[in-house]
Amino acid sequence: MSVDWAALVPYLPDLARGFAVTVALTFGGAACALFMAIGLVLATSAGGPAIRRSVRIYTEIILGLPILVLLYLIYFVLPQLGLRIGEVAAGILTLTLYYAPYMAEAIRGAIASVPAGQVDAARMIGLNPVQIFIRILLPQTLGLLIPPLTGILIGLAKDTAILSVISVHELAYATKRVVSRTYTPFEVWALVAGLYWLALSALEVLMRRLEGRVTRFRASGASA
Repeated sequence: MSVDWAALVPYLPDLARGFAVTVALTFGGAACALFMAIGLVLATSAGGPAIRRSVRIYTEIILGLPILVLLYLIYFVLPQLGLRIGEVAAGILTLTLYYAPYMAEAIRGAIASVPAGQVDAARMIGLNPVQIFIRILLPQTLGLLIPPLTGILIGLAKDTAILSVISVHELAYATKRVVSRTYTPFEVWALVAGLYWLALSALEVLMRRLEGRVTRFRASGASA
């Protein structure tokens, strides 16, 4: 089998644009999912029984659905109900709704590691749930949250490739177009696989360094 890497050169800008869209979808979806996850955690801890039950039902539904099914429901079913969403918006909404419960579970697990006495003391001095989260829970749980959050972010980045089925022009979509034009599937997919690997490895290294920075106080406390 002959390998023709030169055939890819004219299409590198197309792949670069697709990669840029993938990065934007990853960070956009992650930011929206994290914001929603915090809302889910606050609703569970401070909301009434009806709100907590609604959050639990939503979480169970999402955890039982493949992300592709959720994408089809948002992009193909909602228009039949009168709600039309563009491809990129549908993609980000899918990533947000799908990954928010996973992030919420990670946040709840990290929060559970904080001694309950600290939260009780914060309540006794009049702090509301938002203040307790920002001042007491967040500084202590951030270091514990980063490792599971890293795995969730990597999964989210990989799942951006699914959005190619609704013609979002991300990296997987661009790859299929280049393959159809060059008839060099091995070269194109090998290049793209390496690009995904490098990008996700860089994300993992970045998150590890962030974890090291936010947990420096533990090392200083242990040495003291």
